[in-house]
Amino acid sequence: MLITRNSRVVVGRLHSFLKTTSAKTTGAQSQRNIQLNTQPTLKVDMSKYETVEKGAKNSPSYSLYFKNKCGNVISPMHDIPLYANEEKTIYNMVVEVPRWTNAKMEISLKTPMNPIKQDIKKGKLRFVANCFPHKGYIWNYGALPQTWENPDHIEPSTGCKGDNDPIDVIEIGYRVAKRGDVMQVKVLGTIALIDEGETDWKIIAIDVNDPLASKVNDISDVDQYFPGLLRATVEWFKIYKIPDGKPENQFAFNGDAKNAEFATSIIAETHKFWQTLINQSSVGDHSISCTNITNRNSEFVVPKEDADKLFAEAPEGGQVEEEVDTVDTWHFIHLK
Repeated sequence: MLITRNSRVVVGRLHSFLKTTSAKTTGAQSQRNIQLNTQPTLKVDMSKYETVEKGAKNSPSYSLYFKNKCGNVISPMHDIPLYANEEKTIYNMVVEVPRWTNAKMEISLKTPMNPIKQDIKKGKLRFVANCFPHKGYIWNYGALPQTWENPDHIEPSTGCKGDNDPIDVIEIGYRVAKRGDVMQVKVLGTIALIDEGETDWKIIAIDVNDPLASKVNDISDVDQYFPGLLRATVEWFKIYKIPDGKPENQFAFNGDAKNAEFATSIIAETHKFWQTLINQSSVGDHSISCTNITNRNSEFVVPKEDADKLFAEAPEGGQVEEEVDTVDTWHFIHLK
């Protein structure tokens, strides 16, 4: 038993059958049953981008690079458009972490061309804990390209500065995505996590190809068609760091989700911050690599050949780490 300041954590082992039946069967399969007779209203081609792995899996050298349909190496943060249609009602989402997985993968801000890499903590690859009844991430998790939560901006609605990252997205549709997928999503709302004094927006969205996409248009629709998911989402973000010895996370707005109109205004604001970041070297955190091949007004744009060279020079091989107990352990957390 591990006692933390805000909670009591009891650790239990997951049996192998729980991994394959508890989360996937009761989650994804039940959604498939609900959605069986519902037809999607829009089909979007997701084949504009491909991913290429470099380095050994389960090693610090592993990285996942992106290429466009012409085979050019691109940055998923800077070269993939934020908006997926001319009306600016559909957004591109870069999937970093597929549902039910534990590896803390993210767009690497410091690495040129921004491949997806696994976060490293205390010299080891980072995995998020399973906090009962949740197995890994409970949605497809990723980021909106061409957005930046400016750390020099105090967000009026939260009173906290930005967290210096692209804005995060949780996609709630039935399909378990693949790491590196570029999904087209419809924004439904947002919650505001306050992480160590910084505003960390979590945009709630749904794949436009999902069978329920035509019925779910705002945050008020989520409880109707995905009952319990918003509550589980807030709970997940509240407790997921507690097994690592950190306190319970806090939220703005008492953890209540804001609607789609509010969320789209926040996204538009972070897109403007990104435009400033990509075009001016005097703005923002210089540890963020803004190397790109498509933004002609950017001080950081490079020829396609230079981007290909950066990809070719990315590490191969690497020291493979043994799978940690985190992915097979459940933590039973009792909040005070």
